[in-house]
Amino acid sequence: MSKKNTDNQDQNTGNSFKNMNMDMNADENLAGTTHLNEQVAEEAELEKMSSELEEQKEKYLRLYAEFDNFKRRSARERIEITQTAGKEVIISLLDVLDDCDRAEKQLEGSQGNEDSLKGVQLVFNKLRNTLAAKGLKPMDCVGKDFDPDKHEAITQIPAPSADLKGKVLEELVKGYLLNDKIIRFAKVVVGF
Repeated sequence: MSKKNTDNQDQNTGNSFKNMNMDMNADENLAGTTHLNEQVAEEAELEKMSSELEEQKEKYLRLYAEFDNFKRRSARERIEITQTAGKEVIISLLDVLDDCDRAEKQLEGSQGNEDSLKGVQLVFNKLRNTLAAKGLKPMDCVGKDFDPDKHEAITQIPAPSADLKGKVLEELVKGYLLNDKIIRFAKVVVGF
C-alpha cells in the first residue's frame, strides 16, 4: 500500500473514534460529561426523596388522626349539649317540684273535697312525668349507704340499729339526676 492510502486509513480510524463520542472518565477531576459517581448522587437524591416522602406520610397520618379526634369530640359535645339543653330551666323547676311534694302531703292529710285532691295530684303527676321525659330522675337515698359524691350530710343522729350506721336515715331535700348527671345533691340525715 502506498503512503497516501495508509494516511487515509489513519484519518478514517481517527474519525471513527471521534464519532463514537467516548467521553467517559473514571476520574471526576478530569473533564468529561459522564462520571462514575453520578449513580451515587442519584441514589443519595433518591434516599432524600424517600425520607421526605416518609416524613410527609407521617405528617398526613398525624393530621388525619387529629381531625378524627376533633370530629369525635365535637359529636360528643353536641350530644351533651342537646341532653342538657334545658338544664337551667329544669334546675329552677326543682323548687316548684319540692313545693308540689309538700303540698301533696298536706292535701293527703287534710279532709276536703276528694275531686279537688285528685285534680291537684293529676297536675303534679303531669309535671313530674314531663320532667322525667326530659331526663330528670329523683335519687333514692333512704336506707342506702351514705355517698359523699351524691349526698350532702346535714346532720348525724344515733342510728336506731347497728345495721343503719353509716346509712341515710332521712332525706330532707331530694336529690336529682339529669341524664344520669347529678344536678342537685340530696340533703340527708346520716346514722352513726
